[in-house]
Amino acid sequence: MKYYIIAGEASGDLHGSNLMKALYKEDAKADIRFWGGDLMKSVGGSLVSHYKERAFMGFFEVILNLRKVMIFIKFCKKDIEQFNPDVIVFIDNSGFNLRIAKWAKKKGFRTNYYISPQVWASRASRVKGIKRDIDKMFVILPFEKDFYKKFDYEVEFVGHPLIDGIAGRKQTDIHQFRKDHQLNNKPIIALLPGSRKQEITKMLLVMLSLIDDFPEYQFVIAGAPSQDFNFYQKIIGKKQVNFINNKTYDLLSVSYAALVASGTATLETALFKVPQVVCYKGGSVSYQIAKRIITLKYISLVNLIMDKEVVKELIQYDFNQRNLKKELTKILDEKHREKLFLDYFELEKKLGGKGASEKVAKQIIAQLT
Repeated sequence: MKYYIIAGEASGDLHGSNLMKALYKEDAKADIRFWGGDLMKSVGGSLVSHYKERAFMGFFEVILNLRKVMIFIKFCKKDIEQFNPDVIVFIDNSGFNLRIAKWAKKKGFRTNYYISPQVWASRASRVKGIKRDIDKMFVILPFEKDFYKKFDYEVEFVGHPLIDGIAGRKQTDIHQFRKDHQLNNKPIIALLPGSRKQEITKMLLVMLSLIDDFPEYQFVIAGAPSQDFNFYQKIIGKKQVNFINNKTYDLLSVSYAALVASGTATLETALFKVPQVVCYKGGSVSYQIAKRIITLKYISLVNLIMDKEVVKELIQYDFNQRNLKKELTKILDEKHREKLFLDYFELEKKLGGKGASEKVAKQIIAQLT
């Protein structure tokens, strides 16, 4: 069978790579062409476009790059027609994917969506288009099934793929890890400022401002695979901080606490049972637009799934040195940490069992045979 997969961002690349592994396992003759990143490329198939080329953050930033976006969309449609897949699998990345899905459905291609667009966060009216254009939707958050049911659209909850990714990884040797990366014996506070240049620039400086206030800890930046060290170095300057690139899971597994940019990383941090403060700061225009259309009580996946404030969220103007210092001090306190760990264990239960990627792969193939 021929599969065309479209993913964007680092998280989409991760989930796409696991889905590809499962597809190859279930279909030995699978021919996969994809938009994604290095992880998907390492599995096999043919890479069409790397997500780095399309890493635009926020409403305003997308508008500024609208011409580039339209060129990518036009090229994607042409490439799909030439490849003529048996099924197109969209992974998150709604701004791009929903446009392609509308066109693809009209052209008669089978359309599957893995990892739903966050229509439950804003513009629920998009569900109408999803029902029209997507043959099968696979969701990974427990509340999404009930959300779609309100619109008379039956979706499949398959569990969260991060469960597999984290459970299946080799355990990190903390002593060897410290030695390999020249870390001392102080407890580690991990800094996860995101993967896009815009968010890293806005958040890392504030995170680094706490270093002198917590001398008994060592701060370590989790470098994103999409950015090189030279970019980070301009922000770090002369700050005494360690930098480890593309080893986020290893770093989280040995960390005592973390400051984390809102996104998939908040859930990853929770699954590693690391106390965290969630941070978000976008461009002023994008933030004002988002504020008016997003109707959620929370922005972090941890709080959304638990439907209560488990981790503190510092958003936009609240994300500053004073507030961040206050909240980091809290999660270093033992009593606060004990309660947080109990919530984290409950969170993991809600996410379902293992095997999300395998479930999706089997169901995709079942539709084609």
